[in-house]
Amino acid sequence: MNENLNEVVLRPRFKIELNKSHTSVLEAFEAKRLDQKQFIVSRVDDHVFIKLPKAQQQFWSPQLHLEINDLENNKSQLYGLFGPNPTVWTLFMFLHFLVAGLFIAFCIWAYSNYALKVDYQLQVWGLIGMVILWFILYFSGRLSKTSNQKEMTVLYTFMSSVLDE
Repeated sequence: MNENLNEVVLRPRFKIELNKSHTSVLEAFEAKRLDQKQFIVSRVDDHVFIKLPKAQQQFWSPQLHLEINDLENNKSQLYGLFGPNPTVWTLFMFLHFLVAGLFIAFCIWAYSNYALKVDYQLQVWGLIGMVILWFILYFSGRLSKTSNQKEMTVLYTFMSSVLDE
């Protein structure tokens, strides 16, 4: 458990080798799920998902996804990933692909009008608009990542407390 907490905040993926069997680690998260109400802990097979309660969640609130793999000699490997709610992530990626698709469409339309020697000023403005929209999406993603560092720290601290018990 020698991971520095600052590394986790800067790097949303991490890996920890545990001196416990993967069954005991999974059972610890299962037990913690039942005796506390500060976090939503859910488990599917070897995967554990830790989230803040709905009342504390915002649109971009992170969740912590843990995968616990069994190793030899009663040890296990924990892989952690911080990320937004999968629905939010899908919407965000859809918007990126939509902007990219519209950018390509405006490029084709502008080139067609240029080749036909027809005015293509509208298409150029569309291209500029797509670039501006992409920058807005990019910076909103970066802003949400930096604004959620406190929540990521809380999730990581909770995970650490379960593993140390």
